[in-house]
Amino acid sequence: MSEKDKLMSDAFQVFMREAPEHAQAWMAAVQSLGRASALDKKTECLAYLAVLSVLGLDSGIPFHVAQAKEAGASREEVISAILIGLPAAGSVVIRSLPIAIEVYKSGMA
Repeated sequence: MSEKDKLMSDAFQVFMREAPEHAQAWMAAVQSLGRASALDKKTECLAYLAVLSVLGLDSGIPFHVAQAKEAGASREEVISAILIGLPAAGSVVIRSLPIAIEVYKSGMA
């Protein structure tokens, strides 16, 4: 298991292990949507972090911070992506901030 795989939530790891056909179908859809996107990889990763933080899906933050960093996102860009939803969604987004900063600085990302 790679360092980035270790950042996947327990729930997602169980999903991949216990329902491999569903997981394969899900990942095929995700990859297809990625190919259809007009956004560059870094922008897409940052936008995804914004969506996760607005929805309060903190378990996905570590993995996607790693993806954003790998795509060239700076620490400040990751923070800005998470906080961009603050006016619309309110303080729910700040819950993701400590997780993102810790992962970014830990070297796991």
